[in-house]
Amino acid sequence: QVQLVESGGGLVQPGGSLRLSCSASGSIVSIYKMGWYRQAPGKQRELVATIVSGLNTNYTDTVKGRFTISRDNAKNTVYLQMNSLKPEDTAVYYCYARISTVLRGPGTYAFWGQGTQVTVSS
Repeated sequence: QVQLVESGGGLVQPGGSLRLSCSASGSIVSIYKMGWYRQAPGKQRELVATIVSGLNTNYTDTVKGRFTISRDNAKNTVYLQMNSLKPEDTAVYYCYARISTVLRGPGTYAFWGQGTQVTVSS
């Protein structure tokens, strides 16, 4: 079993900050990539940020300069620091990890967290 558990969502005012965290646990051999996606009502799920290493991060253009993704490999945890939040950031944020697990054979597989609601409103 592999499980991703997110925390840190909530309600903030425009310009405020939130820090999301996601920890992976279970039958993990290695984690290749971790990241965050989000889905607003009536919209497709979109990539927010991913991280393979401290030298390999990727952000969607709309969050560059405002969001920072980081990863603690020892804890199998990924974080998303969100600053200068805007109403258009309102969405359910999903943790993502591409993981190698002995339970499913060689290769890596995508796992998703349950989602955490982020609402930016005055």
